[in-house]
Amino acid sequence: MNLKVSEIAKALGTNIDSENIINRVSIDSRDVDENTLFFAIKGERFDGHDFVKDVAEKGVGAVVCHREVECSAPVIYVKDTKDALLDFASYYKSTFKALTLVALTGSVGKTTTKEMVACVMEQSGETLKTEGNFNNEIGMPRTLFRLTDATKNAVIEMGMDGFNQISVLSRCAKPDCAIITNIGVSHIENLGSREGILKAKLEMLDGMEKGSSLFLNGDNDMLSTVKNDDFNIVFFGIENKSCDILAEDIKEIGLSTEFVAVKGDIRQKITIPTVGIHNVYDALSAFAVGLEYGISPENIAKGLMNYAPSGMRQRIREVNGITVIEDCYNASPDSQKAGLNSLCKIAKGRKIAVLGDMLEMGSYSETAHRTVGEYAAQCGVDMLFTYGKESEFMADSAKKSGLNCVFAFTDKAELTSILLNEIKTDDTLLFKASRGMKLEEIIEKIYEQWDVK
Repeated sequence: MNLKVSEIAKALGTNIDSENIINRVSIDSRDVDENTLFFAIKGERFDGHDFVKDVAEKGVGAVVCHREVECSAPVIYVKDTKDALLDFASYYKSTFKALTLVALTGSVGKTTTKEMVACVMEQSGETLKTEGNFNNEIGMPRTLFRLTDATKNAVIEMGMDGFNQISVLSRCAKPDCAIITNIGVSHIENLGSREGILKAKLEMLDGMEKGSSLFLNGDNDMLSTVKNDDFNIVFFGIENKSCDILAEDIKEIGLSTEFVAVKGDIRQKITIPTVGIHNVYDALSAFAVGLEYGISPENIAKGLMNYAPSGMRQRIREVNGITVIEDCYNASPDSQKAGLNSLCKIAKGRKIAVLGDMLEMGSYSETAHRTVGEYAAQCGVDMLFTYGKESEFMADSAKKSGLNCVFAFTDKAELTSILLNEIKTDDTLLFKASRGMKLEEIIEKIYEQWDVK
């Protein structure tokens, strides 16, 4: 970034006489310098306007505010700084004429899909991707500000928990194509129904040009019904043989999964260094995007081999003769079932699931947790440990479905203590819950006892 304050002000619909050069953007008053544009964002706990005087004393290049402030630095006044952050990010992105921007959303699998698509797009040039949870109206603009002249592609994750949020993000980023991984029940509390979730996810089209490609999971009961003549709808799947792109001959070998990706006359063998059918869908969407932008099937396969789970998502570790699946970032009924499938596929000895509450289920919560409990019993789990009040429904249904070894806890220390006494060599453990349950704290305590770093 190398823009004059006067140019930025014009992009935000006003005028200011300043030739200061801006090369970075910050919303953190502690992270500014003479070339920083500081946005005074009003959050739940802090209001950036209260720190404008501090950033000015540090010699900041300019500040963006929506209320009157005393400031020695140039001030760009706007109606709302959150909206202005999006507006400026959209303007900045528009200066990269040759950029290909792939956007994605979905109830589950967003981050894995993002990582796989980025691995594929890297085969055609430098690729920017969303890091961490920077997928909302504050985080996504900050990702776009990381674009440079060397960036050829961007893979942008878009999250939401209500209506109009994806629309705002899409109209900011203006994707060249987009992926919707699936429609589950995440955020059903705010959106009312799966039909509501589908409507919210399809807001992705609001920022896309007509004729652009939208890649949809054709095995998902909701997405498979989508029709829109204004866009090029491409379906990928496994079970639905009418999909444009299919995965065939799926084999899980050790900690890897092999399959053949098929599109018309194209048949490409793909190996991804992770397990679970749910990951095949993510890889298929990446395959579809790669073909869309002229990457050869062979190079797509090469890119997918470079995939590595990010953060706390299905990271598999071998520790003291015990296999641990760390998957503590998020959870929904679909992802919990996928995690249980992975556990049962890779386990050599006993299969032990440690599952926590799935949040934001609203009135659907009891049904959601009972469904997972029943599934745990049906898929062959040997022991189930649950953590959280809502997960007591999960434990109850697992017992009623025939699983004998079920333990329900609302205290992490107690769960950890009993679990440590139960674990044996050759066991495989799955840890999975919504992020807010902080299930990784149990893993950390176990590793601490095992002297594992």
